[in-house]
Amino acid sequence: MDKQITLALTGASGAPYALRLLQCLVQADYRVYLLASSAARVVLKTEQRVDWPGSPKELSAYLCRQYGAKEGQIVACGKEEWFSPVASGSAAPKQMVVCPCSMGTVSAIANGASDNLLERAADVVIKERGQLILMPRESPFSAIHLENMLKLARLGVTIMPAAPGFYHEPKSIEDLVDFMVARILDHLGIKQDLTQRWGYAQP
Repeated sequence: MDKQITLALTGASGAPYALRLLQCLVQADYRVYLLASSAARVVLKTEQRVDWPGSPKELSAYLCRQYGAKEGQIVACGKEEWFSPVASGSAAPKQMVVCPCSMGTVSAIANGASDNLLERAADVVIKERGQLILMPRESPFSAIHLENMLKLARLGVTIMPAAPGFYHEPKSIEDLVDFMVARILDHLGIKQDLTQRWGYAQP
């Protein structure tokens, strides 16, 4: 399957971005390899009142039902599933998004830690010269955060902070979420019409 991507969720605030992005990727007919840290599950429960099943198999089935995906279109992977396709350059998708991305994850990726499947998956995309997009949600950034992000940017990683614009005159939180998800989809080369583009007249 050519249209495949890895989507990772970490413990930073921003669960609505991840869920909306997952929905859009499914609608675009992508197979999604989903990685979620333990902290990400806490954030999901806190911000979205979502309590995901514990086992990867149950989570895959649950998400496929939730998003109307085809069987096997969403593949949840455990943090130590080292035989998952995302762990190897010979099988991993060439595109990966970490949304939201904690500063701890930024640090681990920047330093090649690969202590869990999420970090390894990002390491694989970098070494295979694929496309890695990180959406950090932190404020303010410390010098350590900035140095790590600069290091990654110099390796070709796209750093896309969760910083929605307001020129499209958002009326809801959903409008702000869609603004950022639209930017991610644009960078992935996925057609979208979630939000008004700069310079275009209001509909």
